[in-house]
Amino acid sequence: MIDYIKPGCPYQNAYIERFNGTYRDDVLDFYIFNNLNEVKQITEDWIELYNTERPHDSLNDMTPLEYRNAA
Repeated sequence: MIDYIKPGCPYQNAYIERFNGTYRDDVLDFYIFNNLNEVKQITEDWIELYNTERPHDSLNDMTPLEYRNAA
């Protein structure tokens, strides 16, 4: 069974809503895409940056890679 959340209700799934907002701000609102392949490539590059170079508040301003290696 799939549990749907109300659109715009971040308190129902804060992690996903936070990620979606960050993705929207960093990728979707930043670029004008010409085709789907361009969206895929930019998204792959952004995910790599997000997981290896971008500090996260929830990880005490460490990157996910730094946080994983510190554990």
